[in-house]
Amino acid sequence: MSESLKDLSAYLAEKLAGKIVETVLAYGELTISVEPADIVDVTSFLRNDVQCQFISIIDVCGADYPTRAKRFDVVYHFLSPRQNLRVRVKVQADEDMPVPSITGVYPGADWFEREAYDMYGVLFSGHPDLRRLLTDYGFEGHPLRKDFPLTGFVEVRYDDELKRVVYEPVSLRQEFRNFDFLSPWEGTDYVLPGDEKAKAN
Repeated sequence: MSESLKDLSAYLAEKLAGKIVETVLAYGELTISVEPADIVDVTSFLRNDVQCQFISIIDVCGADYPTRAKRFDVVYHFLSPRQNLRVRVKVQADEDMPVPSITGVYPGADWFEREAYDMYGVLFSGHPDLRRLLTDYGFEGHPLRKDFPLTGFVEVRYDDELKRVVYEPVSLRQEFRNFDFLSPWEGTDYVLPGDEKAKAN
C-alpha cells in the first residue's frame, strides 16, 4: 500500500505541479496541501484522471489552530475504489476568507461543507445553500472552535408553564464546579455507592 501511495504522490507532484503546496506521506496515509484557489481544480483532477479516479468523497471536516494567522484547516477525504487508495487534501483558511465550494465536483460535499460552516465558521463561496445544519436557529458562535466556551452562551429548555422553548443565559450550579480527581482504585476517604454493603460484611 505504501508503494502505491508513493507512486500516487509522485504522479500528483508531476501532474499538479505548482498547485500542491506540500505533500506528506506518513502512517500509511497521503496528505496533500493546496491553496484555496486551487481546490476545485485539484479535486476535479483527482476525480476525473484515469490514474486517480477518486470518485467517492468520504467527508469534509475542519480543524482549528487559533494561534495561526490562517486558523482553520479544511480537510477533504477521498476514496478511489478502483485504485483502492485514499487521499487527504488540506486547505488553510481564516475567518474571513471563503474557500471555494467543491459541490460542483462532488455534490455529496453539500452537507459536509454546511457542517464545517456551522461548527467552525468556515465560509464556502459558491455553495448552493450555506446555512447552519446542526445548531438551532439564532445560535451564536461556532461550537468546535477552540475559543468557544465549554458551556456555550445560552441554555435551552422547555418551559411547562409557558408551553414553549425558552433560551436563558448559562448558569453553572456549584456541584458542576467540584471535581473529584481521586481514583477509586487508589482508595478514597469516602464510601463509594455500593461499598457500604461490603464493609458491613
